[in-house]
Amino acid sequence: MNTISASHEKKVVRRLITNGKLIQIDKILEDGYIIIENDKITAIGTGHPSSDDIDEIIDADQQYISPGFIDLHTHGAGGADFMDGTVDAYLTVANTHACYGTTALLPTTLTCPDEELFHTFEIYRQAKKQNTKGAKFLGIHLEGPYFAYSQRGAQDPANLKAPTPEHYTSILNATDDIIRWSIAPELDGALYLGKLLKEKQIIPSVGHTDAICEEVMEAHKAGYSLMTHLYSGMQTVTRRNALRYAGAVEAAFLLEDMDVEIIADGIHLPKSLLQLIHKFKGADRIALVTDSMRGAGMPEGVYKLGSLKEGQTVMVEEGVAKLLDRSAFAGSVATADRLVRTMVQLAEVSLTDAVKMMTVTPARILHMENRIGSLEVGKTADILLFDNQIRISRTIINGQTVYQA
Repeated sequence: MNTISASHEKKVVRRLITNGKLIQIDKILEDGYIIIENDKITAIGTGHPSSDDIDEIIDADQQYISPGFIDLHTHGAGGADFMDGTVDAYLTVANTHACYGTTALLPTTLTCPDEELFHTFEIYRQAKKQNTKGAKFLGIHLEGPYFAYSQRGAQDPANLKAPTPEHYTSILNATDDIIRWSIAPELDGALYLGKLLKEKQIIPSVGHTDAICEEVMEAHKAGYSLMTHLYSGMQTVTRRNALRYAGAVEAAFLLEDMDVEIIADGIHLPKSLLQLIHKFKGADRIALVTDSMRGAGMPEGVYKLGSLKEGQTVMVEEGVAKLLDRSAFAGSVATADRLVRTMVQLAEVSLTDAVKMMTVTPARILHMENRIGSLEVGKTADILLFDNQIRISRTIINGQTVYQA
């Protein structure tokens, strides 16, 4: 008979979070509680459960108990950028975002030389193994290099190109960690690439594009299912040879099953546009993203956008990064808590909708809704405590407290 020594059995650690307002998908449970065993949620309810066999009791003190925030698009935070090419930079970004409620994220690249891109693939693999205290890495988001020159934003024009099989095959062969790729779908070869990515279960996303509505609709048929930072880096209604054409923005509204992400910092999109997007798309189709650069969670001042070696010098002031001549934005410095706060306080949407756009919807977009994104029995214990101002007091990842105010 085979026996297992007690010394080799994994100890079950049971934690109870109690006395809180528990945010579920469409409602808030007053006087709610959650029981966690190791890294999984094992019970949810209201009232005062037995504390027998509980190793730790966490009193929420009438704060909100929320699913952890999921950021589909971030470049950096805490003075570091994923393009810095070091494990320490990856861990700094993950640890910083965890302090603001992000429990999982997609490290996002910028358009760069291939050797720099392949290097960050290797760094990602190393950093993922060492990331035990920060927001989890769910996969890499490639932003570029297949973008429209006119919609490049802060992307380096020297490295923009059209998608060719030789080039994107070399990238896909270099890593299995890509989970999402932002592309201008009007470029030659982009529709075929979209079909290929969908077959490989990589999300093709429309971004930094000059496509008109009809071109986005064709892209959608080819597998493009997400819009990268809606309104930013794309056209709305334009005139060509005196004729009006609907743009990528209008396509996002017309395509009911097209998901969109928005930088809800209140600056990239004002109140009216936040409300318009919410009215047309609804919380089930909107993901809030920071799209943050290294200045997130840092004092205002001068920073590098992109890598410290090759990046562009920009100014962070008034809650956003700008070009030094202040002629355009140069990136967000938002954190996830700020996005939720902006949607509630500025856009005047319900707290449940705001949280859904930062949890349930991004989890569904990533096809990970069976594991993360909501407070349900059997799901991973990624949990937040925050107050009425959405100020984070505790971040729990995989059942472990990684941040406490």
